[in-house]
Parts: sequence; structure tokens; C-alpha cells
Amino acid sequence: MLFSSGTTGKPKPIVHGHGGILLEHLKNHSLSWDLRPGDRILWFTTTAWMMWNSLVSGLLVGASIVQIDGNPLHPGLDWQWRLAEETGATLMGASPGFLMVCRKEGLTPARDHDLSRLRQIGAAGSPLPPEGFHWVREQFGPRVLLNVGSGGTDVCTGILQGGPLQPVRAGEISGPCLGVAATAYDGQGNEVTDELGELVITRPMPSMPVGFWGDTDGSRYRAAYFDTYPGVWRHGDWVRFSEATGSCTVAGRSDATLNRGGVRLGTAEFYRVVEELPEVDDSLVVHLEDPDGGPGELLLFVVPRHGAELDDALRRRITTALRDTLSPRHVPDRITAVPVVPRNRTGKKLELPAKKILLGAAPADVVDRDTLAEPTGLDTFTALAAQRSAH
Repeated sequence: MLFSSGTTGKPKPIVHGHGGILLEHLKNHSLSWDLRPGDRILWFTTTAWMMWNSLVSGLLVGASIVQIDGNPLHPGLDWQWRLAEETGATLMGASPGFLMVCRKEGLTPARDHDLSRLRQIGAAGSPLPPEGFHWVREQFGPRVLLNVGSGGTDVCTGILQGGPLQPVRAGEISGPCLGVAATAYDGQGNEVTDELGELVITRPMPSMPVGFWGDTDGSRYRAAYFDTYPGVWRHGDWVRFSEATGSCTVAGRSDATLNRGGVRLGTAEFYRVVEELPEVDDSLVVHLEDPDGGPGELLLFVVPRHGAELDDALRRRITTALRDTLSPRHVPDRITAVPVVPRNRTGKKLELPAKKILLGAAPADVVDRDTLAEPTGLDTFTALAAQRSAH
């Protein structure tokens, strides 16, 4: 039994079947992750994340696992790379955020550590910008495969990723996982390519849940995945598949996408631009719709880097970067400094809970505080909501 991450509300108590999980992980680990007897997996996780189950399943293929207890960034940013050297890791998993911070801080892990046993770097949890792909390639060359994937606790595995026989394109995921009938649908349930759509799974896969704990009639289960397209699993991600290559890009959660002037904008493209600025450590963007049908408000929250200040000059640099790199539609109505971006324990940004709080919802109704990486992460948004209601 696994609990969903709480990025879109209170966690779902997902009941999985042992047989389906084992079959799915055996396929994934032996074929996509290319794991063999004698290999070693290093992938930081907590027992609250489905990657814990994937890590343990390395034993299915005769690989051994490296477990990390405590803060994965202590005593320094390069500690996981040093651990990969000391343990002889052949597969190292990392969050895209970790890889991008390593790039931003100028780390050179392949030069500074003996990582000759490393064959594959896995990245999951959020989209990895093209700059992250280029950094891994610059560090390790063609010898190490960068396998970027996207999946979830709901199926306890990947839905999209690559593998040793698939090409890697900067900024893109190679395609659906082996045996997974994943594609994109528009609002009317038509399959679409070369445009953003809802990530769906059109045929059953072994590790789909048995149900939800306490959901005796299955109504909550059906509402979570099958309410939009009857008989078709809607995962909740916003994705674009390429007609020419079959590769894809995930633009963020579909329920957190920004609908501005009738055009839906993915949150991931905002973060790629804003967090490339040296003065910005982290960011979060939400769109507050106007109930009267107006354009609403596009709000950007940034965590300034230590020693930097969100002044008018930095605001101009941010808006110029968004306008020039993306479009005028991406320019926010307001940019606000916050001490921390709210994330869950697996590092995912809590865009939808932040949005609901700004619209007046009580924090306890939209997120379980125990799922937060930083317990006070949403306090700033609660205070901002109170200011908005006072005006």
C-alpha cells in the first residue's frame, strides 16, 4: 500500500498487488535499467516514495542496492557522487533538481571521482531541462546513458522513459515505457501528437492499483483516473508526443497548467527559464482564474539566491527572459519573493495546493502537512491569501 505524494491534495491510499508490481519491476529493471547480477543501484529515496519499492526490486535481477540515511546533500553537494565512487554504483538515480544544481554550482563529478562502473543515470520526479541533458553529456560523454523518466506512485513504476536501445534527445523523454500504451488525448478524447494533451494509458498494465483503501464501492478510484475518459486511465500530466520520433516532453501537472487567454501553458517551461538566472534559486508559478471570465492573475514566486534581492532590476530581468525565451503570454502579472517553494518529501513542487490556498481554501483541506519537505513551506501562501481577502 502506497500513498500518493499529495501534490494535488490529500494523499490517496493506493492498494497494489504483489504480482503485478513484481512483473512490472522485473521488466523495467532488466530491460530499461539494464541491471544484471553484480550491478549496484544508488538512488536516494525515502520509504514514503515509490522509488523505495523500485530500489528494493533491484534484488529481483541480482543487483545490490545502496541506501542513504539522512540528508542526501550533507556534508556537501558532491557527496552522492563520492558515494557512487565508493560503492561502485552502475546505476545512479537523481532528481532533475539535483542535476541542475550540480550544473549551476560547477561540479565536475566525472573528473573528480572514479565513476568508471557507472553505465546509466536515471532522472525522475520532475522534467529535466535540455541544459541538464547537455551537462550530463559534457560530464560523462556517450559512455553513460541518461535515462529520463516519468511515472508515479499510482502505478509504482515508469510510464515514460528510455533504455539502452533508444536514442536520447535533449529535453525529451525517449517515449513510453516498454509495454505501456501511453499517448496524449485532447479534451474530446482524440489522440494528439505535436501538441500538448493529457497523458493517458489506453490499455491495462500489470501494476495498476487493485483499488484505494476504504473505497468499498470503487467510486473514488474511478473518479481519480477514469472520470474524464471512460475506460482510459488519465494520469494527470500534461505531455506532448512527437509524431516524427515518438519521444515526448512533460510540461507539468495538467491540473496545474496555466490557462491564459485560452492558451494552456506548462509550468515546466517557466521554471527552465527563471531558474537559469543566477540570482534565482527556486520558483513556483500559479494562475488564479477570474470567475467572471477575465484573464485572471499569473503569479510567479521566486526564492532569491543567498545575497540576491528581488528588486525592480531583477524583476525586469525575469520578465525579459520569459518574454524573449517563451512569449509575452508567459510574463507574470506579479513577482513575489518567498523564503521557500513548497515541496513534498519527494521534491515535487506543490503548485495546486498553493493555488487553492491563494484562492481561499484552508491549508488543512488541500494538503497534509506531514507530506511537506519543509513543514512551514505553505505558510507564506496562507499569509498572502489572508492579505488578498483583506483587500
